[in-house]
Amino acid sequence: MSRSPAPGIRFGYGTNGLTDLRLSDALALLADLGYDGVGLTLDHMHLDPLASDLAARTRQVAARLGALGLEVTVETGARYVLDSRRKHGPSLLDPDPDQRAARTDLLITAVRVAAELGAHAVHCFSGITPAGTDEETAWKRLTEALTPVLDAADRAGVPLAVEPEPGHLLATLADFHHLRGLLGSPAPLGLTLDIGHCQCLEAAPPADCIRDAAPWLRHVQIEDMRRGVHEHLPFGEGEIDFPPVLDALAATGYQGLTVVELPRHSHAGPELARQSIEFLRTKGAPAC
Repeated sequence: MSRSPAPGIRFGYGTNGLTDLRLSDALALLADLGYDGVGLTLDHMHLDPLASDLAARTRQVAARLGALGLEVTVETGARYVLDSRRKHGPSLLDPDPDQRAARTDLLITAVRVAAELGAHAVHCFSGITPAGTDEETAWKRLTEALTPVLDAADRAGVPLAVEPEPGHLLATLADFHHLRGLLGSPAPLGLTLDIGHCQCLEAAPPADCIRDAAPWLRHVQIEDMRRGVHEHLPFGEGEIDFPPVLDALAATGYQGLTVVELPRHSHAGPELARQSIEFLRTKGAPAC
């Protein structure tokens, strides 16, 4: 299959939108459709970061990725990987230091897995500020919890790409820069930019967000979305004008993957993966 025609853009699809498929089958599907890579969410149904045989399974996935010619970014947004009863719990902001440490340890494991897979980056997010926690305390917890992860990322040579997430402590590009300032702008700290989140929450249009974020881009997620509504939508069902978005992304020189993020659509994953790459090829094709 030919790869994406958008100059400089390499498209992937997130495994959190293919959870009804075995990982090997999901990777084969993406390769057959012509994707350049995969956003691999560490979770129990694909590559379980808590499994006793994680190292062996990681080697198997690395071999499969190599055989299929797929690049990879490691994502850490699994809903119940640490706690079967709390969505995304515990977070880096949890009031219990032992619980925060569990999330930190997961991210350090993700860095190790990413290094073994040859991944572009490790994605993460802050979490929602717990009730009764003031903002200063929340930011202090976040910086302390991320510092060991950044140290591990520095040693591994894999960037940590923090995602602004609507409703979280770190929700906007301005919040990302606030974190950078608190941490002293460490070299391993980069940005995951979700194009839909820009449409949902940022004051500037998504294309302008891309241009503003370009120096820190380490991972990009993409889907359609509406203003003020945090719902990941298939392309064409939201409000985003994609040609300017893809033009702006191509102009940045960003070298990582741009990963389709449809985590609530696994029931139709194979068909949406096909529709998504066809849409992106059309919208990202060079103008005649």
